[in-house]
Amino acid sequence: MDSDAVRARMVHKLSAMGIVSAPVLRAMGQVERHRFVDTALVNQAYEDTSLPIGLGQTISKPNVVARMGELLLDSALGKAGQLGRVLEIGTGCGYQAAVLAVLAREVYSIERLRGLHDKARANLRHFRLPNVHLLFGDGMLGYAKGAPYAGIIAAAGGDAIPQAWLDQLAVGGRLVAPMVTSGGKQALVVVDKTAQGLKHQLLEAVHFVPLKSGIA
Repeated sequence: MDSDAVRARMVHKLSAMGIVSAPVLRAMGQVERHRFVDTALVNQAYEDTSLPIGLGQTISKPNVVARMGELLLDSALGKAGQLGRVLEIGTGCGYQAAVLAVLAREVYSIERLRGLHDKARANLRHFRLPNVHLLFGDGMLGYAKGAPYAGIIAAAGGDAIPQAWLDQLAVGGRLVAPMVTSGGKQALVVVDKTAQGLKHQLLEAVHFVPLKSGIA
């Protein structure tokens, strides 16, 4: 696969779909998504579609990964084009962690499913990313040892944003996560933590796996 050319086309499509952040487009062009999907699905790796990664989980669409990254960078602490420390809830196959590694100085990524944690570790070995720390644990608790975070991003949606995440967010930081709305559907939620308190924005409809507690 000439993945450079295929990735360049994907980036062009992302730009046409409204992604404008140069750092995000650069990160999406840099990270080889085909290394994170099963061999049988490699030909679909750069299509704007979510794909199964095992254990009932999926790798998010490129447009969703780019959109969430762009929202994180558009925060008070991300204006310079790079974030400090970021927490990712739900490592999955490791793709978004690799993208975040380009956008942030340091990435903590937590996964509750042992099988996926191991898969992400294997997938990311090729990239040798010294600024990515993979954790096995309950994402709903966040990771207090790494706090405060300039950004928190979640790849699973629940009925509410866990208090632990809000507590671990730095002042000036931003949280981007799917959440179940009153209509029972999921929407993207952005929470900015300011000196005056929390500011919430409800954005477009999305479809992520449900947020669950515990490890498995």
